[in-house]
Amino acid sequence: MSRVSVSKSGIRSDARNVSLERHTQRFLELRRGLEQIEYFCKGTVLKRMMKCGKAQCACATDASKRHGPYFELTYKANGKTVNVKLSREAAPLYRAAAQQYRRLKTLLSRLDKLSKTILRHQAKLAESKRQK
Repeated sequence: MSRVSVSKSGIRSDARNVSLERHTQRFLELRRGLEQIEYFCKGTVLKRMMKCGKAQCACATDASKRHGPYFELTYKANGKTVNVKLSREAAPLYRAAAQQYRRLKTLLSRLDKLSKTILRHQAKLAESKRQK
């Protein structure tokens, strides 16, 4: 039978250890996810249809007759929007890289949140050991 002790704060230390272990396992799983991240870049790939500027061209009056598609990578750098023209062949590569960047940001956010939770648990355990 498992021994359950109650600390001064009324929280069971065994339950705290189980919770810490579960959080640590989840942290390690997420960290392994970092190894699966491939090349990444910040930004969004846009597909644009453009007007050429000639008054006589059909694109000036009919949106369905615009020229393109043209692909661009758009991202922010130093508070400014940067647009980089991409070839038709490069667009899917950059789209996948942008998706990897979003995945990386999500993973890092989850790891950060979990790290803070684990650190709180470890601090409480250290305090309870010091009080004994």
